[in-house]
Amino acid sequence: MSEQMRIMRSKELPKELRDRIVARHRSGQGYKRISAALKVPKSTVASIILKWKKFGTTRTLPRPGRPAKLSNRGRRALVREVKKNPKITVAELQRCSREMGESSSKSTITAALHQSELYSRVARRKPLPSARHMKARIEFAKKHMKDSQTMRKKILWSDETKIELFGVNSKRYVWRKPGTAHHLPNTIPTVKHGGGSIRLWGCFSAAGTGRLVAIEGKMNVAKYRDILEENLFQSAQDLRLGRRFTFQQDNNPKHTAKITKEWLRNNSVTILDWPSQSPDLNPIEHLWRDLKMAVHQRSPSNLTELERICKEEWQRIPKSRCEKLVASFPRRLMAVVAQKGASTQY
Repeated sequence: MSEQMRIMRSKELPKELRDRIVARHRSGQGYKRISAALKVPKSTVASIILKWKKFGTTRTLPRPGRPAKLSNRGRRALVREVKKNPKITVAELQRCSREMGESSSKSTITAALHQSELYSRVARRKPLPSARHMKARIEFAKKHMKDSQTMRKKILWSDETKIELFGVNSKRYVWRKPGTAHHLPNTIPTVKHGGGSIRLWGCFSAAGTGRLVAIEGKMNVAKYRDILEENLFQSAQDLRLGRRFTFQQDNNPKHTAKITKEWLRNNSVTILDWPSQSPDLNPIEHLWRDLKMAVHQRSPSNLTELERICKEEWQRIPKSRCEKLVASFPRRLMAVVAQKGASTQY
């Protein structure tokens, strides 16, 4: 056997050569003559022609690959377990697999679930609304779903948040050489209990951000009333909402206290009747996230600097971002109805 034929036994023939073999066969040449003319082993010629007769092509067909370690029945059983209990662990699924007589590794189980488009992800933390809360959320959504764009632009959204000095739970990457992981420039400072934090009250509308106020000490009813007195109407004026705006606040006990209600009533403030357990309906939650990420990028070193940077970054939030978030309100309402009052993706 020639050296060329030995090489061809170990390598796949080019498609052009396979096509020539079939063409010669169709012209009436026999296997031996084709083998001698093209210097291809006769067994290879026979195999290519047989494949052409069976499949009508000379191209390389998909190969079956390594046999699956987990049967289709076993995979379907695992998918049922996951759908029944989304919080089940891979170790628990391994035990289920063994009980079915198909002992599988964690990677095999994970790959099988991926085939069914099931992936392990960090569970989102969401409020747990009661049946009463869900009913109220649906009623609120249906009531306000058809509000005009003009009405939505007249809403002044508000909320409170806490920002920690070293409290942003996100990865930060640095360029460094091997062995320098613990060098000071390559580390992120951490302090026990987050290094302190500040609490903020803020508001915004489709026209932009309003006042952002640092809350001194513990928030109580009197302090909340003072914040409204000093910042509510000034924010509405700055945003050109006029006197006939609608004020949104959640159902925190300080917001629904008798003192707060009296102040709002005495100042003729129209309140948006807000359903409990509904942070997903308030677009300001996304502004808080934007603010915390922007502040984190500037790495404040103390609480005074943290407050200053918070106020600077709050003012830098573009009007277009505020407009977009307010425009999402109808979609949030539709999501509540679609979820039958349960928490949504927002």
